[in-house]
Amino acid sequence: MPRKHDKIVFKEYNPNQLIMPIDPEAFIPQTHLVRAIDKIVDKIDISTIIEKYKGGGTSSYHPLMLLKVLIYAYIQGIYSSRKIAKALQENITFMWLSKLQTPDFRTINRFRKEIIGDCIEEIFAEVIELLVKLGYVNFEYYYLDGTKIEANANKYTFVWAKSTRTYKRKLREKVKNILDEIERINEEEDRTLGELDVNLEADYDSQELEQKVEELSQKLAEASFGSKRKERRVKKLVKTLQNDCILRLKKYESYEQILSGRNSFSKTDHDATFMRMKDDHMKNGMLKPGYNVQIGTQNRFVIGFSIHQSPTDTVCLKEHLELVEKITGHMPKNVIADSGYGSEENYLHLKKCGINSYIKYNTFDLEQTRKFKKDKFNSRNWEYIASEDVYICPAGKKVKYLYPRIDVNERGFVSWEKIYQCEEVCNGCEYRDKCYRGKRWKKRFRIRPRLEKLKNEVRERLLSEEGKEIYSRRKIEVETVFGLIKNNKGFRRFLLRGLKGVKLEWGLVCIAYNIERLAKIIIEGWGKIASQPSCFLLHSSILTFNAIKWLILVIKNYCFWTAP
Repeated sequence: MPRKHDKIVFKEYNPNQLIMPIDPEAFIPQTHLVRAIDKIVDKIDISTIIEKYKGGGTSSYHPLMLLKVLIYAYIQGIYSSRKIAKALQENITFMWLSKLQTPDFRTINRFRKEIIGDCIEEIFAEVIELLVKLGYVNFEYYYLDGTKIEANANKYTFVWAKSTRTYKRKLREKVKNILDEIERINEEEDRTLGELDVNLEADYDSQELEQKVEELSQKLAEASFGSKRKERRVKKLVKTLQNDCILRLKKYESYEQILSGRNSFSKTDHDATFMRMKDDHMKNGMLKPGYNVQIGTQNRFVIGFSIHQSPTDTVCLKEHLELVEKITGHMPKNVIADSGYGSEENYLHLKKCGINSYIKYNTFDLEQTRKFKKDKFNSRNWEYIASEDVYICPAGKKVKYLYPRIDVNERGFVSWEKIYQCEEVCNGCEYRDKCYRGKRWKKRFRIRPRLEKLKNEVRERLLSEEGKEIYSRRKIEVETVFGLIKNNKGFRRFLLRGLKGVKLEWGLVCIAYNIERLAKIIIEGWGKIASQPSCFLLHSSILTFNAIKWLILVIKNYCFWTAP
C-alpha cells in the first residue's frame, strides 16, 4: 500500500518571541540595483544643493541622503512625498539607503521644492558630465522628440483667448452704451452733471475706466436733478460701471496677461495649456491641460530636456537646443527628428548653428512614392526653365513668375515666396479638371526658393546610406525612453503645478532614468562597460566595499550570539 503522509507540520512561529533588529545590510544582495545607485549618486557634485542651506537651528537631514532617496523613489515609480515617507519606514531597500533615517513627507517635499527646485538643471548637468566621462554620450547624434503630459489641473476650469477677446469687446460695447445713456439724460436735465467727456480711447484699460467712473460719481454727488426717476437711473448706471464693468475688465486684463500669446490656460494651473492628448481614455479628442515635454537622447540616455507651453513641436526646437547648450554646455552635431519639426525656420536655424539636420518635412515620404513621381499634373514634376524663370505645364503652356510675397509668422520669422501664374486662360484646356481645380481663370501656385533649397539638402542627407541608418534608430532611441517613463514607470500626469514645479519633476524623472540605466549597465555588464577603466574601478569598489561590510557583520553577529 502507498504510504500516507497525513501528519500536519508547521514551521515554528511564536509571536511573543523577542527578535533582535537586524541590520538591513544583511537583506540587500551585493548586486542589487540600490547599491549601484548609491555609489553613482556619490559621484555627483552637490555643492549647489548645500549652498541652499542657510545654517543655524537644529541639524538637517543630509542632502545627499535625501537626493538618493528621491532618485531611487522615482526609479521605483513612487512620486508622492507621502508614499516616499511611508517606504522609508516599510521598504527594506529604502531603509538601507537612508540608513534607517525616516524624514517625514513635509521634509521630503520641502527638500524637493525649495532646495533642489532651483538647481535641478545643475544636478542634471552633473549626471550628463558623468556619462560623457564614461563614454556613453558625446552629443554626436541627438534624437529629439516630444510628448504631451497632463498637468495637475482641473479639466473644466479653462479660459480661452478667443472667448476672452469676445467678452472684452462686448463689455466695451456695454460701457459705451451706458456712458451714452448717461450723456443723454444729462442733456435732458440741462447738463446738471456739467460737461461730460464720456469718450474713451479704443484701447482703454480698467484704470482709465475707473478714473472716469470716479469723476462721474463726484459730479453725481454734487448735482441736483429735476426728475427723481432720472436721478435714480443715472445712479444705477454708475453703480453698474463700478460693481460690474470695472471688475470684469480687470478680470479680462489679468486673463490676457496670463495667456501671453497662448490660446488657453487653466484656472488651477495658469502655466498649463489645453492640448489634445494621445492617451485619451474617453476617445473623444477632449482637450486637457498639459505641457509639451521635449527630450533629446543618445544611446537611450536623456541628454537634454525642456518644458514648453505650445502644443506644436515645430516651435520648440530652437528654444530646446538653446536650453540644452545652456544646461549641459554641449551643442549636438547631428539632430534627428520626425516631420513635426520640419520647417524652414528650423532648417535655417540648424544650418546657421552648423548642425546637420536629419529631419523629415511633411511631404518627404509622399515624394518617395511612385505615384507622386509619375504625377504629371503635380507642379513639382513640371519642367523648369531657369533662364526664363518659367514652368511648363502638361499642356505645354508657360507658367510665369508673377510677383513675390513676404510672410512673417508670430515669432517674427520672415519667409518669402514666389507666385507663378499661367500665361494663358486655363478654361477650355483638356487638362483643366485634373491640373487645376481652383476658381481662377489661370492656374496659380507658390514656391519658396529658400525652403526648397533646404529641403533638397535634407533629402540628400536622409536618402544616403548613412542617413537611412541614422534615422532608423530614432524609433528605438527616444520612443523607447518615452515608453519606459510613461508606461513602465506610470508617469502620465504631473503632481506639481506651474512651470517651475513641472521642470523640477521632469528633471528628476530624467535624472532617475539615466542613473537607473547606468546602474543596470554596471551591474549586468552591458555594452562597453568592461572596457572603461574608471567605471570598472567603480564597479570593483562597490563589490569590494560590500564584501568587507558583509564579513564584518557576520563576525559581529557570530561573536554576539556565542557570548555567555
